Amino acid sequence: MVTEQAVRPAEAAGRWRASAAATGTADRAAVERAVRAAYRAAGLAEPGDIRWFGSPAAAAGAALELRAAGAVSVREAVRTAPWEAARRLAVERVGAAGWSELWALTGGELGPVANALADRIRDAVLDELAPEPDRARSGQATVSEARSRRTAARLALLDGVRGQHDAPWFAAFEAAGVPLGEPAATGAGPDAATAGLAAATAGLAAIAGVARGAGWWWPYEGVALVSERPVALHRDEAGRLDRADGPALEFADGFALHAWRGMPVPAEFLAGLGEVTAERIRTEENAELRRVLLEHYGYERYLADSGAEPLHRDETGVLWRIQLPDDEPVVMVEVVNSTAEPDGTFRTYWLRVPPSTRTARAGVAWTFGIPEADYRPERET
Repeated sequence: MVTEQAVRPAEAAGRWRASAAATGTADRAAVERAVRAAYRAAGLAEPGDIRWFGSPAAAAGAALELRAAGAVSVREAVRTAPWEAARRLAVERVGAAGWSELWALTGGELGPVANALADRIRDAVLDELAPEPDRARSGQATVSEARSRRTAARLALLDGVRGQHDAPWFAAFEAAGVPLGEPAATGAGPDAATAGLAAATAGLAAIAGVARGAGWWWPYEGVALVSERPVALHRDEAGRLDRADGPALEFADGFALHAWRGMPVPAEFLAGLGEVTAERIRTEENAELRRVLLEHYGYERYLADSGAEPLHRDETGVLWRIQLPDDEPVVMVEVVNSTAEPDGTFRTYWLRVPPSTRTARAGVAWTFGIPEADYRPERET
């Protein structure tokens, strides 16, 4: 069972979800206090220099230079050791089954979105610091140098701590009753047992303090590099990066990620979305970008403008196929809602189905996860 000091999973998940998505300038004084506390808890001398950067790309670039100059990372002591201790403590407090249950309600819920965002940032930073070598235009020596720099950049990224994007773990720890430095302050002060627990988890509480106010950061002997959080974050209802008219994720120093419904796209590609034509969609060579153009343009509009013909029609709807060069066809079922809207009209929906679909009924049945022969609704809604 979860102990009295534990926070409800929903409360912990909500608080750390907000931290993971937080934007804006950090309270640098508070973050720097937390950084120093993390070093002290690890038994290390406080960093004499804490340097701030506008983005994880800039901070990682500085980390790359520090490594080249012989700097020693202390991530193992500052982050890994307290992390492992906290996980052991959490399992001791709630049991293996209890930990799995809490993780599903906290870290398991937040993880996919936070990890996907962190992975996107890492990949973009890596490409900025050390682009993949272009073998078609570079000599072998240049390719070798590019590979070496990319390896060095990967190692520099491994020295980093994800700050706010470690939120899934903090939510789970908090729900298991592991103190993170901001307990629910009600009633009298902590008893001896609680105070002792807080002391034992001081390192985790410190890095949680950094995560509440900053982005990624890099702890080295004598110096810590800290990145500001983004200034803007745009996501769709599924939590994916998504914006059609600018960066989906943007940092103060100009480092940014552009995406459409989670898919990375070039900035110049988004700039031309307002002038998309059916011909532009048909001639786009990149299959993934072609799908983005098609979604933005609208399936119904493209069907009309491209002169597409229906494949099949029955009482459930109309099956359409859009042939695309060098890509699998887009097959969709056009269905009309049997329930009228408040204004008396009937709304049309477009359901994307597998390319192998041959009838409208089979397509609608597929969306319900059943065979065509079993789809016999008594009343469609």
